[in-house]
Amino acid sequence: MPLTGATGYGKTWLACALGQQAARLGFSVLYARAPRLLEELHVAHGDGSFARRLGQLAKLDLLILDDSAIAPIAAHERNDLLELLDDRVGSRSTLITSQLPVTAWHAWLDEPTLADAILDRIVHGSHKMALKGESMRKLAKAA
Repeated sequence: MPLTGATGYGKTWLACALGQQAARLGFSVLYARAPRLLEELHVAHGDGSFARRLGQLAKLDLLILDDSAIAPIAAHERNDLLELLDDRVGSRSTLITSQLPVTAWHAWLDEPTLADAILDRIVHGSHKMALKGESMRKLAKAA
């Protein structure tokens, strides 16, 4: 499920609330900032734990990837993202938050073939939520 909106719109808060509810219902949940998880997977290639870590991630009922697409993506990160999503598609839930609208993800992925494959696994058959309105931080500050 892509959850998009500008900074301060409450994407992380909403994603965590959904994750917390899923955990209360007995589902396994992991929250991770996407850049950190992709870096962790990159390191796992070097220490030989990549396949084991992918297997662990594939078993989670809900994986929350927060702050996706906040920086350019490297080739190895695109490949790892595809592997991660491929293991989960059709069997487990993945919630991705991003400031970029889904329509800009293809350009962000910056490699047409992999972008098509990744987006096919994320977008088709998923619920999409684009948050709009005032920044929650701005509203809280005004109150």
